[in-house]
Amino acid sequence: MLSGEEAAALAAVDEAELARTLLELIAVPSVTGSPAESELQHLLAGRLERLGLDVDLWSMDLPALRADPDFPGAEAARDEAWGLVGTTGDGGGDGPTLILQGHVDVVPPGDLAGWDGDPFVPRVTGDVVHGRGACDMKAGLAAQLAALAAIRAAGVRLRGRIAAHFVVGEEDGGLGAFGTLRRGHGGDACVIGEPTAGTLVTANAGALTFRITVPGKAAHAATREQGVSAIDAYLPLHRALAELERARNTDPPPLMAEYPVPYGLSVGRLRAGDWASSVPDLLTAEGRLGVRLGEDPARARTALERCVALACAADSWLRDHPATVTWPGGQFAAGGLAAGHPLPGLLRSAHTDAVPAPGPLRERGAPYGSDLRLYAAAGIPTLQYGPGDIQVAHSGRERVSLGEVVAVARTLVVGALRVVGTG
Repeated sequence: MLSGEEAAALAAVDEAELARTLLELIAVPSVTGSPAESELQHLLAGRLERLGLDVDLWSMDLPALRADPDFPGAEAARDEAWGLVGTTGDGGGDGPTLILQGHVDVVPPGDLAGWDGDPFVPRVTGDVVHGRGACDMKAGLAAQLAALAAIRAAGVRLRGRIAAHFVVGEEDGGLGAFGTLRRGHGGDACVIGEPTAGTLVTANAGALTFRITVPGKAAHAATREQGVSAIDAYLPLHRALAELERARNTDPPPLMAEYPVPYGLSVGRLRAGDWASSVPDLLTAEGRLGVRLGEDPARARTALERCVALACAADSWLRDHPATVTWPGGQFAAGGLAAGHPLPGLLRSAHTDAVPAPGPLRERGAPYGSDLRLYAAAGIPTLQYGPGDIQVAHSGRERVSLGEVVAVARTLVVGALRVVGTG
């Protein structure tokens, strides 16, 4: 049952403005680490200021953050990063603070032949918006902005506060969220607008970037028997990694049981050789190791390092010329919401009351890393709820339904008011 304040705020949701906002956000090519990432932070700061929020926009101290022993890692080169937090200032101080969090960065578009047109020129077909970042996660940002705008437009007085945390660098480790939390911004609960396809994601697997360096022995290709190809030397390691993935995915917990491979181990990049007529004397394999729910990342690293060491010990060449493992780039621990926390129930009831003919918001985990684990580690109960489906993210098929974005915005309106309180 909606209260008067909730009904007034729902009536103030501007669906046409929400759609315009989404198109505007997609049109900014805010690839992780690029100048456009900073451009979008400044654009969003102006939006939050026009909503009357107290805005903190700051240039992050990158050397200090990188020197922090808990720094989550990064892969993209950058020489600047901007933090952005906007907070409603009308709370009386006796209510909780709800964080609406979203990342502004997107991955590169990849092969342009896989897109119908420019990936940063949003294309609308019926109810669907196509473009890089459409679901991951500019639709989530647009829904959060629409919810904030509706609450402000309705003039609802809040007991607590709503804080928008818009962050950079999520795609390569979580620099933006890490810096935001280190600046002292916090809250009592957090909803991250990642695409969850009509579900509540209350736990994330982790993801650790690894690099395996495999030595060979150079020789002229005409006398290849005098050398040892690093490519051939890598093959038993690849088979061992596949077996490690199988072993790590037996008997997953209920939140992860729907996924064929909840904790993926994948090699995404191989580099070997510098001349077609030479036997390659070095190969590097870079990939991603899934971290199980509740698993210490150090134990996951040890498992992969042991796998590589055992494979080397069993190989006639690698036994005396072992491969080495290092851990560059993003380091996502697993994270989750404590069982029995009221936040999922609050959002379910809000969804039921705010969305016409709603489907159930079932709870599940996700097989990828996100900023959830950073907020959870800071003691802030956190879940993910946003428009779109992760299955089309990071691809030339990326898209989102405007109807779903509106449904999320309406749910956030009612959910936020119920978390922070009114009057």
